[in-house]
Parts: sequence; structure tokens; C-alpha cells
Amino acid sequence: MERPLTVLQVSLHHPTKAPAVFATVPSSLQHDTSPLLVGRSPDSHLQLQLPRLSRQHLSLEPYRKKGSAGLAFSLKALSRRGYVWVNGLTLRFLEQVPLSAVNEVAFSGVQMVIHVELGTSLEAFACCFFVSPSPLIYRPQAKESDEWEDIPQALPAPSSEKQDPSYLGSLHHPSQTGDSPPQPSAGGGTEIQLQGEPADSLLC
Repeated sequence: MERPLTVLQVSLHHPTKAPAVFATVPSSLQHDTSPLLVGRSPDSHLQLQLPRLSRQHLSLEPYRKKGSAGLAFSLKALSRRGYVWVNGLTLRFLEQVPLSAVNEVAFSGVQMVIHVELGTSLEAFACCFFVSPSPLIYRPQAKESDEWEDIPQALPAPSSEKQDPSYLGSLHHPSQTGDSPPQPSAGGGTEIQLQGEPADSLLC
């Protein structure tokens, strides 16, 4: 019997509201357990048309969490010249944090809210994308900078407890037996819906 997929419901907003920014964003896609890449490169699974965005800016990485029946996810920053703001934490190059049920992400002017709807499949997951005309996050956003000293020392968090990036030392990728967290890897994503088409099978 086929197990239901975990679904990431991803809402996107950019203040320019230019159609070209999200022109290549599919309505949905199904992906294996390799990292899902977000960036400006045509090789990215989620390609965004922004000149200040790195070719591979960040990744969404599935992993097996001890005691969990399905996949869990982390977000890793891949940009060397900028950083990513996630749930009150500022991530520099190759830093990552685990995602919770609802997550606020900001980078290069893009606002992203990710809702994780748990399934039981360990072989793949699905993403559904929605473009919002209105702002999604009303708090300071991550900015691009060539100097790490320009990064604010503290940003308001959505809760009183901040997640510790070192937590990810115990993550296990579904295809790995060691203790090191998953590494970025291109490929593996297959778009299964075109923009504007219904995706009932993915619960979008």
C-alpha cells in the first residue's frame, strides 16, 4: 500500500509583485529525499528570477527524525554573499535549522511561509506553491551583505525559545547511515503539475 506523502505548503511574496519573479514557479512538484534547491539557477528545483539571489541560495532537506514515522525537514543556507532569516534565526553560509509545523523564511526580499503537513512516506515528499499579493511576514527580513559584520546581532523570534542550529548534528538523512546532516545535491525533482492546473492528488 502506498504511503501518503508529506506535503509542504509554500506561500511566496515579493514586494515588487513583478510577474517575472515567480514566472517559473510550478503549482506543485514531487521530489525524492535529496535536498530541494531554491535559487536563481535553472538547475534549481524552485527557480526565482531575482538578480540578487544566489544561483543556489538555500535548500529544503528531508531527514529521518528518531521516533518519527515520516520525514522531517531542515533549511540550509547556501549563499556565500548573503544570509537567510528563519523563524527568528539568521543563517550564514552552510548553517541550517530544523523546520517546525509553520515556518517564516525571508531572503533577498522574498517572504516565504512553509506549512508542513506530515505524511508517512519515507521515499518522497510533495510541495505546493502559492504566490501571495500581500506580505506574509511583518517583521525584519534577511538582507544581502558582503560583510558578516553588517548582520544584526539579534532579530525578534516568533516564540520565546530559539532553535539551536547545533541540533542538526543528530539529523539522519534517509539515504545515510552516519550522523552528518544531508548535503546539497542537485537533481531528483520532477514537476508533476503546470502552473494553474489543479493538484488534488498532492492535497494542494
